[in-house]
Amino acid sequence: MSVQDNILSQKPRRRVSAEGRVGEGTEVKVAFDDNRTASLVLGQFDENLAHIERRLGVRATANGNQVQIRGTPEAAEQARRVLSMLHGRIKDGQGLSLGDVDGAIAEAIAQGSLFPAARDSSKGAFDQISTRKRGAVKARSANQHLYLQLLKRCELTFAEGPAGTGKTWLAVGHAVSLLEQGTVSRMILSRPAVEAGENLGFLPGDMREKVDPYLRPVYDALFDFMDGRHVERGLQTGMIEIAPLAFMRGRTLTNAVILLDEAQNATSVQMKMFLTRLGEGSRMVVTGDPTQIDLPGGQKSGLIEAIDLLKHVEGIGHIAFHHGDVVRHDLVRRIVQAYEEAGKSPRGRQAIEKG
Repeated sequence: MSVQDNILSQKPRRRVSAEGRVGEGTEVKVAFDDNRTASLVLGQFDENLAHIERRLGVRATANGNQVQIRGTPEAAEQARRVLSMLHGRIKDGQGLSLGDVDGAIAEAIAQGSLFPAARDSSKGAFDQISTRKRGAVKARSANQHLYLQLLKRCELTFAEGPAGTGKTWLAVGHAVSLLEQGTVSRMILSRPAVEAGENLGFLPGDMREKVDPYLRPVYDALFDFMDGRHVERGLQTGMIEIAPLAFMRGRTLTNAVILLDEAQNATSVQMKMFLTRLGEGSRMVVTGDPTQIDLPGGQKSGLIEAIDLLKHVEGIGHIAFHHGDVVRHDLVRRIVQAYEEAGKSPRGRQAIEKG
């Protein structure tokens, strides 16, 4: 049984928005199958519902398996769609986190402008990737939707933006899906080891042990999409390769999906070298955050230069994420937003640089 939604009244009601403004609105009622389903959708102590209230500027009251939503017609309808999408996830046997709630909110807001045909669809129309371990993984924002489309369409994709926007995680998921579908025969993961400089060879252990600390975020994403035994087997057979950026020189990478993470710390020379490794039947993804450059003073980021130089080259995709695309804890989104706003003023930039 699907969620039942009803407009109970079109009579104007006062409401307080997330910004504290009082406005007029309508009342919408959402009824779930039973109390247990409602509790799963609304979260412990109704935390998901409270999050929806804050983000959309509505007032919501839960009573058993029913929720009454008050707000402007647009906000109330968005909240109804969010609850409907969350209910769909529960019915599919999936869990819910605040990140999932944020994703549903972003999708509900975007549906009106990006996907008119899907306005009344509880499933939405955001793009998705599928892997054996996680099943279907759907974009949580309009920019993530565009990112997945670029990954599927372009042989080379640049993704820039702050932490928590899903740049690396989705790129790894896409790479795993290509590997499992047989589109490519191997996956190559790389990252600049800026802190080690030219002394990587003096670190203890074999090559994998030397670069493991720098590729931990990529590993975490890899284990999210693949069973541990499959990852280990892939590493042993060479189907999955971990290679520091400095060791990519002179190679031609064919029939592979290649990911360069933390690319803002690649120099111009390194970036040109890396991009020209692309061989036939391969896909390449370059991710990084231009605001987190750790290169020695005076060195230009290869990521920033490459995006500027190649922006008009056919077959290359580019997506820029912002604080609104952060899908980690909501506090992370607000922290990123605060830093972005501070960086817009000369005094704020100086304070950040001194820190």
